[in-house]
Amino acid sequence: MGRGLRIRRVEKRQKGSLGRHLLKLIRVHHWIKNGFIFVPAFFAGRLFNWETIASLVLGFFAFSLMASCIYVINDYLDIPQDKLHPEKRKRPLASGAVTKSEANLLIIGLFAIAFLISIFLSFHALAIILAYFVMNLLYSIRLKHIAILDICIIAFGFLLRIALGGVVGQVFISHWLIMLTFLLSLLLGLAKRRDEYLIFRKGNNTRKSIEGYNLEFIDLSMMLTSSVTLVTYIMYTVSDEVVNRIGHPNLYVTAVFVVVGIMRYLQQTLVFTKSGSPTKILLQDAFLQSVIAAWLLTFGILIYW
Repeated sequence: MGRGLRIRRVEKRQKGSLGRHLLKLIRVHHWIKNGFIFVPAFFAGRLFNWETIASLVLGFFAFSLMASCIYVINDYLDIPQDKLHPEKRKRPLASGAVTKSEANLLIIGLFAIAFLISIFLSFHALAIILAYFVMNLLYSIRLKHIAILDICIIAFGFLLRIALGGVVGQVFISHWLIMLTFLLSLLLGLAKRRDEYLIFRKGNNTRKSIEGYNLEFIDLSMMLTSSVTLVTYIMYTVSDEVVNRIGHPNLYVTAVFVVVGIMRYLQQTLVFTKSGSPTKILLQDAFLQSVIAAWLLTFGILIYW
């Protein structure tokens, strides 16, 4: 039996190099989510300060490596459940393309490099990144099995990204940015759970917390969250505090792109049922990419020019 298992692993390895499987395991494409680290500096008009950018880039890599460390741990713990998932069963650990011993070495290496970069940045940066590690370790072990709390943990992770960007870039983080980040993250988490619930209804329970959801609850929660997000953003763009700081009264025009962007994401989720991976949607949906690019361009012009 042991020999047969080794033969199967060799056959799987032949389909792709170990290096490629390791890159897939650490989910480099998910690093795009860590772009939130640059958000506080962008809104503060300091994105073209090279000293700030250098610190933010180091913070980005430190956080990304620690996030990848968590991804590997999570996949390690989820091997039995991932084997039941139509897509996740193709992951390196679930498929056997990467062994558990190789995953252990990778976890140690990723944590060590992220820790060293964080120390170089500052004590506060290290504290934030370690807080992210501990929170997500608890999430992987236990908290992801508790409905609602599981998506709140995802949202807290994005808040820590924003906090790191503020600390490393030495930028004040407004209450508007905190609220918007939390709400948008909740929306993404709900969309992901919706995809998993549809799989659950087919007879594959890949996540224990999914038993605490149903389609009506998720859809209503998404409508509520998206509505509050839009209202909060519009209030942000017309608030005296923001208008005086940016020095431009027409910031509200950027709300058009936010409305269209959220509508497109809801369409992908509710109509096309493609919300299993928010990162994949962002990387593959040209429509959504165009809306985000237009929003960034318009907002950037208003802030910097």
